[in-house]
Amino acid sequence: MSEVTTTGGERHRRGTGSVVMGDVARAAGVSPKTVSRVVNGSPQVRPEVRDRVLDAVERLGYRRNAAARALAAGRTHVLGIVSVEAALHGVAQHVLGAERAARERGYGTVVVTVPEDGDDDAARRAVERAVALGAEGVVLGEPLRDVGVLAGVPDVPLVTAAAVEPVSPRHRAVSAEEEAGAREAVEHLLARGHRTVAHLSGPLASRPARLREAGWRAALEAAGAPVTEPARGDWSVRSGWWAARELLARPGERPTALFAGNDSMAIGAVKAFLEAGLRVPEDVAVVGFDDLPESEFLPVPLSSVRQDVTGVARRAVELLVALVEGAPVPQRAEEVPARLVVRASSGPPRRGGGASP
Repeated sequence: MSEVTTTGGERHRRGTGSVVMGDVARAAGVSPKTVSRVVNGSPQVRPEVRDRVLDAVERLGYRRNAAARALAAGRTHVLGIVSVEAALHGVAQHVLGAERAARERGYGTVVVTVPEDGDDDAARRAVERAVALGAEGVVLGEPLRDVGVLAGVPDVPLVTAAAVEPVSPRHRAVSAEEEAGAREAVEHLLARGHRTVAHLSGPLASRPARLREAGWRAALEAAGAPVTEPARGDWSVRSGWWAARELLARPGERPTALFAGNDSMAIGAVKAFLEAGLRVPEDVAVVGFDDLPESEFLPVPLSSVRQDVTGVARRAVELLVALVEGAPVPQRAEEVPARLVVRASSGPPRRGGGASP
């Protein structure tokens, strides 16, 4: 690093970050207040003084401290991301998508997590923590619980990943078409000739699980098909395996089609079916949700509902930045389309329907 000498004879290393505003003021022969006016673009400085200050800034390699700049401007350019503490594909994609979208817009991010079994109070505390860390607004990601979390949170712009109408002028909502995507999956299976479709649901505490179950039920009821009690898992492959075994152990006609609440549980269910001597899709057709990257490369490629988690996150950040910056934002909930990707796992039932092999 090169050294420079101020008008007072003091020597400083250029570009080391040790140069402060007072050094610039002494080098330019002005007050620190004048230096502050120049670096903040104030018009209340004579051109010759401005040139002298800018020359000193260049010679000394002065760089404003980001924290000091934020305090002076009343802005941090930081957004909060509150997410569930879970190793789920959708959760990770949402956080990464939001962070990338924020960075592209010149914002930093702080991520605060909530335990997977955390309640609304835990989510509220996470929002408060993000604000305490400097967040000007917060993206509240799925699969957190309902908008009860909005009660009592700091008065800060907030975008939730839940398909609900905004509850305040500083709240917006954007989500994937969870219910519509599930309904499309079940309608696809019914159209293949299945008399009904069993369901492997995620945990009841999860809003996505409830929405996907609602779509499954609505499709069956609209078609006049029998509705049976869903089996439940916790989103994991192992829970899908256990839940499918439970379905097969129930008395009566075994299912010829299954809609699983996510791909991981669908993969576990396929293993259970194969262990029971059933073929997929000849004996049991299976459709999942999320369209994991590996789903198309399974021995029997998995049909799945693809939701654009990254698209949801990007739109959430767009809305949040608009709220933070005071730009007009439509006051309505938004949904990003989800679509069914059909692969080999969702074929028609074999002749004989639900009879045992």
